[in-house]
Amino acid sequence: MILRIILYETNQIKTKMAAPMKTISCHLKLRRTALNLISRHRYFSTTNRKEKGLVLGVYEGEDETLLTNAAEKFDNKVDKKLTNGLQLVKKKLKKGKSRTFYGLDGEFSTVTAVCIGKKGIGYNELEGLDEGRDQIRSAVASAVRQLRDIGETEVEVDPCGDAEASAEGSVLSLHSYDELKSEDKRKPQVKVKCYTQFSQDRDKTSDLWTRGVYLAEGQLFASKLMEMPANKLTPTIFSQIVSERLSNTKKVSVTVRDTEWIKSQKMESFLCVAKGSDEPPVFLEMEYKGTNSSNSPVALVGKGVTFDSGGISIKPSASMDMMRADMGGAACVAGSLLAVARLNLPIYIKAFIPLCENMPSGNAVKPGDVVTARNGKTIQVDNTDAEGRLILADALCYADTFNPTAVLDMATLTGAIDVALGSAVTGVFSNSNIMWELLQKAGSRTGDRVWRMPLLQHYSKQVTESQLADVNNIGKYARSGGACTAAAFLKEFVTAKQWMHLDIAGVMMNQDEVPYLSKGMSGRPTRTVVEFLKLLSEQS
Repeated sequence: MILRIILYETNQIKTKMAAPMKTISCHLKLRRTALNLISRHRYFSTTNRKEKGLVLGVYEGEDETLLTNAAEKFDNKVDKKLTNGLQLVKKKLKKGKSRTFYGLDGEFSTVTAVCIGKKGIGYNELEGLDEGRDQIRSAVASAVRQLRDIGETEVEVDPCGDAEASAEGSVLSLHSYDELKSEDKRKPQVKVKCYTQFSQDRDKTSDLWTRGVYLAEGQLFASKLMEMPANKLTPTIFSQIVSERLSNTKKVSVTVRDTEWIKSQKMESFLCVAKGSDEPPVFLEMEYKGTNSSNSPVALVGKGVTFDSGGISIKPSASMDMMRADMGGAACVAGSLLAVARLNLPIYIKAFIPLCENMPSGNAVKPGDVVTARNGKTIQVDNTDAEGRLILADALCYADTFNPTAVLDMATLTGAIDVALGSAVTGVFSNSNIMWELLQKAGSRTGDRVWRMPLLQHYSKQVTESQLADVNNIGKYARSGGACTAAAFLKEFVTAKQWMHLDIAGVMMNQDEVPYLSKGMSGRPTRTVVEFLKLLSEQS
């Protein structure tokens, strides 16, 4: 491990020194330091390896080494070996950086000390973020991955003052969708649990950790569905996977509706998209009723296009494979319901997911066609690649028949929202200040933030001034304010006084923007939606 520390320090120095002679001199100095450390500190031994690691938190400080409560108690247990090890290298740990030690304790083969930032950091009003919670997620994620990469199969994690955030960072960071790869190409499985040996209230800490795990696993369920190839996740297969997973909670009932039922509901807007594919459409209806919940439900609606080619208005081939995740809204609804059920939230939810593919064929809807939605409004389809709003229109109309107290829909609806906001936040359109404020609060806690967009009559006019029908699916000015006109279109099919539309296209995928998420389909903003539902239930 001495060599590991020296390697980290050397890499940092090499990036800062241009002169080769200075680098060589530094290498020699570090080598002499390493030899001295090895002779003086036997606890770096790698003998009796148990493949069990421990993550401990360290606060960023100018002079002294500041440890979390768990780290301090552990340090006392091992006769200050952790503190001594951290002080061997003069440069203090900065936020997100870590050092790994071997042989400090008989129970753990490795101990990684990770800097979680400055102590006492809280809500940043300008960022709209609880930075303290988010820096715990990021730091813990980095440390857990590091221990996985050196071969640990079991890791215990310091709650770092917020066991829920610590659990989220731990579980989310280890996700990898590699089940379709050969076994030798898959990342090793690692079990993570909370390090509660020195917790003053173990039950409370464990409960918070479990809540964080449930939130993370809800998001990862959504992420997995989004990542699955379209030939492995047709509308029928999606409904089977979600039905099985949610039914296993014993708290969610799932009803799968077929094509004949969809026709009986006069969902022509939904069917016009589905008819271009050989895969039959499915309408998924789910119900969760928590204890002490109200009689009126909250409606969740998710766009479920399992593959979007664009239809006759076909997309460019570049990156079309990403359109396997165009059912991200549906996936997030399913992930949210999974977490809600496991958390036993006292809320009544009805969820609706229209599922289909959008494909070109002789049967496909054509630009200029006019269809009739469930509520009787006619729609001029000028662009078949604006299909998400067409299937959502009928789903929103159907949800309205249950007299919901609030309606929340999620959809990877427009590329325009990605252009406007990027991956930092989810774009939100709402006719309710109450709902918006709760969602914003939820996003600040989960670290998965939201941003309110305009829902103005200006945009409504653009979609209602249609040449052939009541509304046009892209509006008068196709390229201007695309996310706003899409939301305005959906508004034409909503009667609820509390409605919120989440355009999640910009947060669909994670490259490296969120450090505690793996690269790939993100499952965002599932945790924020669950936190929103929790806050909403507390107001009832």
